[in-house]
Amino acid sequence: MGKLAELRELVTGLEVISAAEAAPGLEVEEDALTFEGNAEKKARAFLAATGLPSLADDSGLCVDALGGRPGVWSARYAPTDAERIAKLLGELKGAQNRKAHFTCALCLALPGGAIERAVGECHGEIIDGPRGAHGFGYDPVFFVPSLGKTLAELTRPEKAGLSHRGQAMRAMAPKLAR
Repeated sequence: MGKLAELRELVTGLEVISAAEAAPGLEVEEDALTFEGNAEKKARAFLAATGLPSLADDSGLCVDALGGRPGVWSARYAPTDAERIAKLLGELKGAQNRKAHFTCALCLALPGGAIERAVGECHGEIIDGPRGAHGFGYDPVFFVPSLGKTLAELTRPEKAGLSHRGQAMRAMAPKLAR
């Protein structure tokens, strides 16, 4: 289950369509230095292309021992989820501080120029190897100490209740309702 599926589960009362459905072929270069900047760039581009209110997400993993990397480059850190995890674990080999957090920035661009923003974070640590069969991306190595599980070991409702995306969506919900 990827970002779109998570967003569809978190948004209630509105139809969520993908970027590919809304504006086939539109590519937005994610070259901002922040999650917020990339989310806003995408939301504005899809609003301009479609005329529809556009909600965009940019999110990623920030690891303390790596100076916040992979950060905004999380999806481009390596070609596949498995390769991204392998690269991350290789770079963390021997690291004592394995604290990390996921950040999700949401931006809603509305006709008329209004912009709404929301950010959520989920804190945890990186474990030595993947655990769990749910989630996607770095979820199998992102351990939540208070639960004793990785994000990939949580049910979808459990993950939605504490994840960075779930937090950001709950903050955005009143703005969407308007």
